[in-house]
Amino acid sequence: MRLQGKVAVVTGAARGIGQAVAERFAREGAKVVLSDVLETEGEKAVEAIQAEGGEALFFPCDVGDKAQVDDLIERTVAAYGRLDCVVANAAIVVAADFLELSEEDFDKVIRINLKGAFLTGQAAAKQMVKQGGGGSIINMSSINAVVAIPQIAPYITSKGGINQLTKVEALALADHGIRANAIGPGSIGTEMVRQVNDDPAKWHALMSRTPMGRLGEPDEIASVAVFLASEDASYVTGQCIYADGGRLALNYTVPVKEG
Repeated sequence: MRLQGKVAVVTGAARGIGQAVAERFAREGAKVVLSDVLETEGEKAVEAIQAEGGEALFFPCDVGDKAQVDDLIERTVAAYGRLDCVVANAAIVVAADFLELSEEDFDKVIRINLKGAFLTGQAAAKQMVKQGGGGSIINMSSINAVVAIPQIAPYITSKGGINQLTKVEALALADHGIRANAIGPGSIGTEMVRQVNDDPAKWHALMSRTPMGRLGEPDEIASVAVFLASEDASYVTGQCIYADGGRLALNYTVPVKEG
């Protein structure tokens, strides 16, 4: 098991990619703290991990609140003695026409997606420096850090910021043996994205931009996270790995298999 003896925190872990990452970390031997504002779903995710023999706890946390983030890290260390990896995955999306987008909605998304990643990474890094031995910070970015969709401007902006935050963390923490990297998913089969299945036109548009012709699965993103958290990535820092089915390489559209 590649993460045997490691302690990891995953934010936004009640469902979707965050849940898949937490599950894979536990299967790889890590003790995992799942965190989210969705407490009922988070507790169920922990129960599922424990049912498979994994070691996991759930602590609620609003990542936009520094006191709550600091408490999350403190409770993790109190429970498991140390912290080796943090996955800053918590994020929200608000859709609106650019000319109609409210300041409140812009601030709300940046608070969770970008400020939350900063607070999470900083609190985790302080603990890693204190205990010694290095560690790994993994930020959840997106292909939308590179390409843009005008209807979700705050989300796009936050993910661009995530990539630069990751580089800053990598450079600032290298002397402490702490690596910082990001993952940039393409279209992944979470509950939100799968709703596109109900609209043939939207599904066709999505697949026409995806050379591999399918959605990615949350567990495929979790595989990248396991790599970045493990010693297999011991010389990797400041990078964003794009798991996108070839989407960022595409400069045209591809035929879509109907049905």
